[in-house]
Order: sequence, then structure tokens, then C-alpha cells
Amino acid sequence: MKKKGTILIIDDDPDVLVTAKMILKAHFQSIEIENSPNRLETLMTNHEYDVIILDMNFKTGATSGNEGLFWLRKIKSIDPLTQVVMNTAYGDIELAVDCMKEGAADFLVKPWQKEKLFATVNNVYDLGRSKKEVNTLKHTQKVLHEEMDQHLGDILSRSTVMNEVFHTIEKVSDTDANVLILGENGTGKELVARAIHNQSARVKKSFIKVDVGAIAENLFESELFGYTKGAFTDAKEDRMGRLELAHSGTLFLDEIGNLTQSLQSKLLSVLQNREVIRLGSNRPKKIDVRLVSATNMPLYEMTEQGEFRQDLLYRINTVEIRLPPLRQRKADIALLTDHFLHMYASKYKKPTPKLGINTLKKLENYSWPGNVRELQHAAERAVIMANQKTLEPEDFLLRRRKEKPFADNQSLKVVDIEKQTISQAIDRHHGNLTKAAEELGMGRSTLYRKMKKYGI
Repeated sequence: MKKKGTILIIDDDPDVLVTAKMILKAHFQSIEIENSPNRLETLMTNHEYDVIILDMNFKTGATSGNEGLFWLRKIKSIDPLTQVVMNTAYGDIELAVDCMKEGAADFLVKPWQKEKLFATVNNVYDLGRSKKEVNTLKHTQKVLHEEMDQHLGDILSRSTVMNEVFHTIEKVSDTDANVLILGENGTGKELVARAIHNQSARVKKSFIKVDVGAIAENLFESELFGYTKGAFTDAKEDRMGRLELAHSGTLFLDEIGNLTQSLQSKLLSVLQNREVIRLGSNRPKKIDVRLVSATNMPLYEMTEQGEFRQDLLYRINTVEIRLPPLRQRKADIALLTDHFLHMYASKYKKPTPKLGINTLKKLENYSWPGNVRELQHAAERAVIMANQKTLEPEDFLLRRRKEKPFADNQSLKVVDIEKQTISQAIDRHHGNLTKAAEELGMGRSTLYRKMKKYGI
């Protein structure tokens, strides 16, 4: 079976080009030949090569190897991960050492036997793939390390309204279909996305999350697509974007409804062409990702109003999963509360408290505008503040449906007023963030960021 690599051969001898191509085309997917290095920069700007076989001398009678060294440095300045095999008719050991110092992976002396050519190129190709995998792993680990403090587990439910959700997860996981998860904030959309990944054939590859609502618009493109050194002022080195990091795995775009029109267009292009171009580069990189998206926004209404591209919506929702809010999952409240109480009792090294009967009734009768996330925060606070083995209703501080204005002795800090105003607006619209944002006179993405800031 041929390897997927692309090999570029640059030599001024047409016999060398033809012979090398004939030998290597039986083993590699793509072989390109050039009789001059003058187009090298253009070729590398628009294509990615796994191995470049580069002649040392191109001028008639030249034997110094200076031309080869010049072009070797040029290759490494464009892409340090491209592997280069130097090719010369003059077996000068000092020249070989100079090439290695400048970053060459190996050295061939013409005339070579076909077995030697293949063995050298094959070894260098494998070396290059290993280096790229290590580079990808480093970037991936850095991204995943940023998310290590997030505690995520399995989806817990015994409510009948969740049966359809579990059934859809089971059916869609074995496919590569793009999935759109719809639901209010705090309903567990990321848990569903991870469950799909963990039950798929991609489980051994990366699950990369992008929180669209939490990334500033001017930084989003570099986060998603990556960038090359010098692409902008602070770009001091090449950096892989989240799309490249998710190659062969799953990309989770949380709160995709926050994408601007411009970014929607660019994301659509990536999904259609299955390739990404880093900022500051013209070279497309092939990607293979399974896309799972999520949002609490009314995408279909936004499409009708021209706020979200219809063609992008069709791309991301091959399968759609709607998560019910916690107020429709009353049967799960006791189960979830017990789970969170055990989790935080263990975290804070305290005995696990029990729920009093009246306490459970209070929790079950509450509307939970913040859904499971709000229940989790309420349980954590209860564990921290509890002074007895059994939790009473007053141990859970829940939002009032109609909160009184600030009393004279209450805090009048701007942040406190803003937090309460946002909470009241969300309560009035029963968790509908679009309507709450309209009432507050702010964009949905701004509201989302403020909710995260205040822990709402």
C-alpha cells in the first residue's frame, strides 16, 4: 500500500528526475518533480511536502554546494518540519556535515541504487511524520491542559424525557455525521458531545473544544485556524489551530450561534473543502474532523432573520439532538443532587450530607432557569456551608421569582446591580436568553460572557 506522503524532487538532471520518480511512485501517493529551485517558495506556499529531495548544485560546473545550502535554509525558514534529503554527485563529508547543521535529514551521493534511494526517503518520511505527531501532541496537550480543571462525567438521568437523547447518541456515535445539540444553558450539551465522541471510532483521537462565546472575535480566527510566525504582531512562532488539533478526532464548537457572519462563511468553506489555511499562509492543510456543535440560541429563527447562514446550518445539523431543561426532568433532581453532594463532599473532605424531605420538595418545585449547572453550584455551596448531616431548605439559596429592590443597607456596587438585573431578566423570560438580551439591550454573546463572569 502506498504511503500518503507527497515527495518533491528538485534536480537539473532530467534523467535523475525521471528515474527517482519511477522508483518512488510505487511507494508514495504523490511525486512532483522540478528542474529548478526557483519556484520552490511558491510551491511550498501553496502545498505541503513530506520530503524534498534537493540537488546541491544547479549551475554548470558548480561543485561547492552553496546553492543547495541556500535553498535548504529557504525551505527550513518556510516550514521547519519539512524533511530534506540533499542529493549530490560529489561525496564530500564536510558538505554533508554542513547540510546536517542546517537541518537536512539525510544525504545521498549520486549515482545511487534504487534500494538506497527508497530506503533513505522512506526513513526520512517516517521521521518527519513522527516529528509532526510530536508537534501536534505538544499543541494538543497544551489545549487540553487548559481544560483540566473542568469536572465532567457521565450523563445521569432516569427521566423518560431523556430516553430519546440516549437513543440518538447511541445511533449517531458510530457514524461521522455532524451533530447539532440544542438546549438551554446548563443542560449538559458538552456532556452529550463527549458521549458521542467516546462511543465513536474516533475515541482514541482528540476531542477539541472551542467555546465560541468566550473567545473575543478578533482572536477567534487565529484560535480556530492557527497562524504562522509573523502573521501578526504577537505571532512569534507557528501555532496550530483547533481544527488541525482535532484532525482524525472530534471538534466541539460550543455556542456556535455566536459566530459572526464573516466567521460563518470561513467555517463553511473549511467544512466544504475539508482543509484549513493558517493566518499568514496560503498553504491549505487537509483535515479530517467530526464536527459536533451546540447552542442555546434559536438558529432557525436566526436563519430566517439572516443572522445565521442557512447553508452552514444544513452542514452542521445532519443529526439534531434537543436537550430538555431540568424543569422537565423532575425525576432527575434527587439523582443529580445526590451525585453533586457526594462529589463536593469528597472534594472538600467533608461527610456527605443527606437531603431532608422538605428540602427535596423545594428543589423539585423550583424552576431551575440555570438548569443542571445551577443545581451543581447550589449543591456545592450547600456542602461548603452545611453545619449538620441533613440539609434543610434554607441550606439551598435559590433565586426568587420576583426579587425585591435593593434595600438601603444592601450593596450598591455596579457589578452587584448588573448581576441582579441580568438574573431577573433571565427569570422573567424563563431562561430564554434571546429575549433576556433584547430586554437588557445587549447582544447574546455579551450576555453569555456576563453570565459566565457572574456565575449565573
